[in-house]
Formats: sequence, structure tokens, C-alpha cells
Amino acid sequence: MTLTADIKKLERHYVPADFVITGWNSLEPYFKELVERPLNSGAELEKWMKDMSELEAVVSEDACWRQIRMTCDTTDKKLEEAFTFFCMEIQPKLQPYADLLNRKLIDSPYTKELDEQQYFTYLRNVRKSIELFREANIPIQAELSVMAQQYGQISGAMTVEVKGQEYTLQQASKFLEEHDRGLREEVYRKIHERRLQDKDGLNDLYSQLIQKRHQVALNAGFENYRDYKFAEMGRFDYTKEDCFSFHEAVKLHVLPLVKKINEKKKQKLGLDALRPWDTEAEPEGIEPLKPFTTGEDLTEKAIKCFEELNPFFAECLRKMKELGHLDLESRKGKAPGGYNCPLAESGAPFIFMNAAGQMHDVTTMVHEGGHAIHSFLSHPLPLSAFKEYPMEIAEVASMAMELFSMEFWKVFFDREEDLMRAKEHQLERTITIFPWIATVDKFQHWVYENPNHTVVERTEKWMEILEEFSTGVVDFSGLEEFRKSSWQRQLHLFEVPFYYIEYGIAQLGAIGMWKQFKGNKEQALKNYINALSLGGTKTLPALYQAAGLEFNLSPDYIKSLMDFVNEEYLQIG
Repeated sequence: MTLTADIKKLERHYVPADFVITGWNSLEPYFKELVERPLNSGAELEKWMKDMSELEAVVSEDACWRQIRMTCDTTDKKLEEAFTFFCMEIQPKLQPYADLLNRKLIDSPYTKELDEQQYFTYLRNVRKSIELFREANIPIQAELSVMAQQYGQISGAMTVEVKGQEYTLQQASKFLEEHDRGLREEVYRKIHERRLQDKDGLNDLYSQLIQKRHQVALNAGFENYRDYKFAEMGRFDYTKEDCFSFHEAVKLHVLPLVKKINEKKKQKLGLDALRPWDTEAEPEGIEPLKPFTTGEDLTEKAIKCFEELNPFFAECLRKMKELGHLDLESRKGKAPGGYNCPLAESGAPFIFMNAAGQMHDVTTMVHEGGHAIHSFLSHPLPLSAFKEYPMEIAEVASMAMELFSMEFWKVFFDREEDLMRAKEHQLERTITIFPWIATVDKFQHWVYENPNHTVVERTEKWMEILEEFSTGVVDFSGLEEFRKSSWQRQLHLFEVPFYYIEYGIAQLGAIGMWKQFKGNKEQALKNYINALSLGGTKTLPALYQAAGLEFNLSPDYIKSLMDFVNEEYLQIG
């Protein structure tokens, strides 16, 4: 099979080709027809499913573009209103129909005739949706969608002045790589003082989100939002106890490595105390890595890098560039963070990020590029629902790409020593991300198990968990106020609750893929492409198996992977 990124927009056979969503009145007839259509044979059922899938793709793509446009410019009220209109006026009216369609599918006698291998995960998800659906939750979920976006608006407006010039917080963070320690400290403090200005507003927003989410859980018959969310996210293959085991494994087998990395940094810089504004710096005489200049330069270099890894991967990025589906540079008024947004109907996804010329922007680009390749590979699957893959495999796609692509990062650097520093930086990040993932995840478990906590209790618990996953090497004395609200910089807590442990699970998968890659590149890439092409048509363990991986969260397994990464890290460093 020859892979090509010459992706084609899905042909419409049910919804007219010129149909555009203007409001619920124009959309409802299609849902009504699907609900009322008689299904008298297996063939009629399959045709009905294809029509429903097409309608889902049209609606999904419309919603995605509203969100993309709004995050690209949070200052444009019209874009915000278009997004809010969808959340408040269309989405709530869709949900009862979605439930009726789910029930029609499950109740049809012809559903039993569907190929069990192909439809097992889809039907399992449909049954789960039926179990969770509650009419009372529709208005609350609409409110939650709008409220969660307020985080991007608040954060997107945050800027600081450095050397007489205004910078977004993402842009300002590049000064933390400068040799001038005084400048680094000044910028660090400015960034965190700016965050503190919105501390109370973000605390209020989070408290409101927690209460509404808790009500959703109660309405659906759950004790807390954590248990509801595990069910809603389709976490069929691991439990909260597995998450707790992961937290302990991080403390046992990852923190000692993080401590060594921090000690090495302190020694390298010749410091008595390693302060938080020192962790990204290099010793005097070593210039900060400057892998690219502009968003255009980053795009071209990423394409060259992917070309050497696998020509199909480069084709995907070229197609996105040609379609204008890349918005890479940080600017005022742009929402924070980075994402790859699949587009269900047109197929080629959209990459959004906040590049400021730093090394970690390269990592973000190849990371989102991995997600984009996943979107391209799963797009040919016949039903929209088949393309809804678990996040734990989605993040393997992106995190494995970070590690695969390292071998070809020479396109970003003229000097071999810079390339080695970049690889060292990447492996440090691969290791040091685990404690933060465990911290954020453990915090969320507590937050939603104790939904009626006060802001003071939340702060105390955050500090307690933060200490639990700290090495003690970085000296935060005098910076307690900054640390108390440091959870607020993690957009997932506001926008996609409980979506964070996936990064830890997937990082283990990515390390496993890289281990394969080091042994047999061709086979590893074949496994990678094979697994991602399956979309969500298999269970999570089966998707891992297709990638040649073990789905395992045990401390012993985590230790074996950490030993491998540490070995590679020592060879580079």
C-alpha cells in the first residue's frame, strides 16, 4: 500500500454539497429524518450509519473551525460569538438526537449482523453514551463548553515588558535561556507576577467549573466527577488504582533521574543554588539554541526532517501548509498552548501553536506533526466514529514522533554540538515531564473527590502534591506565592479535565516505540503506521499490540523503560 497525503474531502451523499450550518432550524431536518427512517435490512442499516457519519462529520468540522478561529484571535468578539452560538444554540439541541440515534442503532435487530471485529469498540462507546446521557446535563455541558474557553481569553491577554518591548508570556520565556542571570530572574518574576494578577479570576473560574462538573456527575448517578469522567472518556482498560500505581512508580523510578539531571545542570552552571530561572540556561560562552527564525522557517525545516524519516510524513505537512492549516507563531491575543485539530470532513487537520524561536518549539512542532499524521492515516476509515481513537494512543503518535525525528534534527542545526545539546534537551524533557504529569493527575483526583473544598484547601493540597514530586534540588525559597498558583498555567485543568495522565501512559508507549526504532527503524515505522491507521476500531491494548507495544503501567515496566532512556541520555551527555 502506497501512502499519500493527497487527502480528499469526503464526498457528500446525504447532506447537500452546498449546505452550511447557519442555525439549528437548517440542521434539525437531517437529524429528524435519521431518527424516523425505517431500517428493514442490514443493508439499510449500513446506509443509515454512513449517512449519520456524514452528518456528524459536517457538524464536527463546523464546530472545529469555530474553535480554531477563536483561539487564533481571542480579541475578535465575532469569532467568540460564533463559537458561543454553537455551544449554546446548536450543541444542546444535538444531544437529545444523538441519544435517540444511539438507541435506534443498539435497538435495531440488524446491529447483531455487523462484523463484531470491526464494530466492537464503536458499539461499546455507543452503549456507554446511552448509559451516561441525561437530559438535565445538556444545558450544564453547554455552559461548561463556553466557560472553559474563558481560560484562553484570560491567558491570551497576558503580556510582559522586557527591555522596553511587549511580549506574550510564551515569547518572554526565551529570555530564560539567556546568560545574564539577572535578566533571567527579572523575566521569571515578571511572568509569574503577571500570572498572579489573574490568580483570583482563574481560581473563581475553576471553582465554578468544578461545581458544574460535579453536578453533571451527580445527575448521571456518579459519586464524583472523576468516576463519571473515567466512564465518559472510555477508560475501559485501566482504573484509578492504575493511576495511583503510576504516581508511585514516578516517585520510585523517575524522580531519582530527575534529581541527577538537576544536579548536573547546577554543576554545569557552577551555581551554589539552582533557581527556577536557571533550569533552561546554558553556561557562559554557550549560546542558547536557535533552531529556527520564523514560523515559515520552522515549517520548512520540519518538512525536511520528516522527509528523511518517511516521505509520507513530509507530504502531510506540505498539504497542511498548502491549505493554510498552520498557525505557528506566538502573538498577542492568541490563546496559549498548542494543538492538532482533526477536521472530520475535509481531512487535513490544523496545527496551532505559540512558537517563539526556542528548542521546545521544535519539540511541539514534531509532536503536533505526529498527531497530524494520525489524522491523515485514520481519515480513510469509513465512519466518523472509527476515527475517534483513544487519547492514550493519540499521544503515542505525537510523543514517539518527538523521539523518532531526533535523528534528523540536523536540519535545525549547523553544528554537531548543537544537535547533541538538542537531543540531550529532548531526553531530559522525556524524563522530567513524568513528575509534572503525576502532580497534575494526582491533583485532579483530589479536586474532584473533594468538590466542596475551599480555595485555601486547594492551594494547600497543590503545594503538598508539588512537594511530593519535587527533587529538592531547585531552590524555590521566597517564591512560594508563585508556586501556590502554578497549577493555573496548565490549560488542561480548565479546558479538558482529566486529560493529562494520557501523556504519561503515552510517553511510556513512545519510549517503547523508540526502543523498537533503535533496533529496527523500518519495522518500528511500519508498526507505527499500522497502529495509527486503525483509528479507534480496536481496544487500547490491541492498538498498543499493533504498534508492537505492551500496555503496562506497572512500576517494574516503567523502571525498565526509564533504565533504557537513562542509558541513551548518558551516551549523549
